[in-house]
Amino acid sequence: MLTQHQQQLDRLTALTEQLVRAVQGLQVAAPPVASPPPPPAQLPVVQPVTASPRLAFPDKFDGTPAKCKGFLLQCTLFVNQQPNLYATDESKIAFVCSLLTGKALEWATAVWDLGQSTYPTFATFLRSFKEVFQPTPESSEAGEQIVALRQGRRTAAEYALDFRTLAAQSGWNDGPLKLHYRKGLNSDLQVELACRDENLSLNQYIDLSIRVDNVMRARKPSRPFTPTFQPQPSASSAPEPMQLGTTKLTTEERERRLCNNLCLYCGQPGHIRATCPTRPPRPPTSVSVFKSGLNRCEIPVLLRYDNISIQTTALIDSGTAGNFIDKDFVEANRLPVVSCASPVAVAALDGRPLGTGRVDHTTKDLTLRLEPNHQESICFFIITSPQSPLILGYPWLNRHEPTISWTGGRITHWSPYCHQHCMSLAPPTPPRSASLPPCSTIPPEYHDLLEAFSTVKATELPPHRPGDCAIELIPGAAPPRGRVFPLSQPESEAMEKYIKEELAKGFIRPSTSPASAGFFFVKKKDGGLRPCIDYRSLNEITVKYRYPLPLVPSALEQLRSARFYTKLDLRSAYNLIRIREGDEWKTAFSTTSGHYEYRVMPFGLANSPSYFQAFVNEVFWDMLNRWVIVYIDDILIFSSSFTEHVRHVRAVLKRLIQHQLYAKEESVSFIKKKSPSWVT
Repeated sequence: MLTQHQQQLDRLTALTEQLVRAVQGLQVAAPPVASPPPPPAQLPVVQPVTASPRLAFPDKFDGTPAKCKGFLLQCTLFVNQQPNLYATDESKIAFVCSLLTGKALEWATAVWDLGQSTYPTFATFLRSFKEVFQPTPESSEAGEQIVALRQGRRTAAEYALDFRTLAAQSGWNDGPLKLHYRKGLNSDLQVELACRDENLSLNQYIDLSIRVDNVMRARKPSRPFTPTFQPQPSASSAPEPMQLGTTKLTTEERERRLCNNLCLYCGQPGHIRATCPTRPPRPPTSVSVFKSGLNRCEIPVLLRYDNISIQTTALIDSGTAGNFIDKDFVEANRLPVVSCASPVAVAALDGRPLGTGRVDHTTKDLTLRLEPNHQESICFFIITSPQSPLILGYPWLNRHEPTISWTGGRITHWSPYCHQHCMSLAPPTPPRSASLPPCSTIPPEYHDLLEAFSTVKATELPPHRPGDCAIELIPGAAPPRGRVFPLSQPESEAMEKYIKEELAKGFIRPSTSPASAGFFFVKKKDGGLRPCIDYRSLNEITVKYRYPLPLVPSALEQLRSARFYTKLDLRSAYNLIRIREGDEWKTAFSTTSGHYEYRVMPFGLANSPSYFQAFVNEVFWDMLNRWVIVYIDDILIFSSSFTEHVRHVRAVLKRLIQHQLYAKEESVSFIKKKSPSWVT
């Protein structure tokens, strides 16, 4: 068979070569004596063929009046460019009717039912169509918009595009259009064009304005970069004598002190004004505040005043020229404030005023506590900072000079100044705060372990552990993309409150993740709102973690010989476990106010129950099935005697404190002598 195929291939090759030689001979050979051309009467007349342009198919029309004019324009151009397909008016009308939907189709159906579907001409059909779906002329409305149109911050080209669109609808002449176009331009551009309008038409004037605007924008210098900004100038522009001390120095007195090396503040020799001992410290006159980026270093802190403790987080930002506190945070916690001796100008990094541009109030001296043994007295400037309740800026860093682990987001070492001043101020043991439950609700056998029921520590960001929640995606899967759910007014207020609280606790942070999940609320039985995040798309592409949950019937078999029971319910539940470092972006969710991601394990993830059960089993591994049963966040302690039961409960509470887990004091059930209903 191979031989036969080769022979056929050789024959085909030979034939091909013969054909090539024949064609080459035809091209080279000169024709014989040309015969005279036939008389003109015998030549056929060939008409030139002109190809019609390919037009896009018109969009369907649903009866919206604003789209009527554009729809009819597309249809008219389409049928006029294809006269062979739409040769008759009836075919043109049929084509337009085939593109109708919604209200427009209902009108066409009604006309057809009345027997009036056949119009004399296509123009008559268009006129009737406009009467129904374009009943009022647009010239008056377009004229009003032209009068109110202004360039603003747009380029002249963008302004001209809107103006020409409205001008085409108004039907006005070039004279009034040119007048209104000039009035809508910015004042500096009008000045530049004032001497260049030499009887130009409207189009020529518009083109000239665009060119001049482009040149002016190219010549405009960019704003220089300055990390700090000068205080706002006074209303008076005239120079005033320099005010030093309690009086204003005249020019002669100032020159005398400078010549005699005297202090410009007190007039005494031996020092300069900057080191004058009688000069009181002055607050800074200019502060720069800016958001340092998405990767932020936030640390847990404790604010105290009048024996009240507030647990929150503070952002460490070396680019901020002051220490700041959020205004809403101050009002919510009723922190004491005082007025500034002189208002302080506050600006962002690009020079724009931050908020109102002025700070008029500061807090009184508060006690700021970081970690168990670092304490100081500090006051804050009050600004609007919804992302971070506290900001510790360059003055704080310059004073304490801490060594910061930026990857871990914690302070590893303090300066010698802190060891001499801040460490000595801290008490050896933390005082009992309002976060601990009252002793009356907890049996006296456990009063020394009240930390296990702390409400404040339950809201602190937990540390990374070996059992962090990992989110492994199926190879090749694209990040999920959810939608933003519309929220009602009560839901929007609840969402803003939830986002603010979670940011303050450090449980979430702003995100630039390509993933997204929807955020919405469901109503509770008591009428409240429970936040929910739609992680269904993420769960579909997540590799499942098949850690088993306890079987309830087999677990209850162990309770037959027990006489004493205590039930604990963990506070914050899933939020007690961190998301594995590097997987936080996968938990991103979108709200109407921004894009965020979780740093702790949220509700709704496919593997959350498995990871939490594996974590608590690891914590109570030596107690399980002996005197402890753990089902996710519910802990049941059972014993056969009272003395043994107290020992078992204390061991569990100590284990909770050791692993920074906290129980709900309001839902705990201590020492039930018989099998309670929640067991069976």
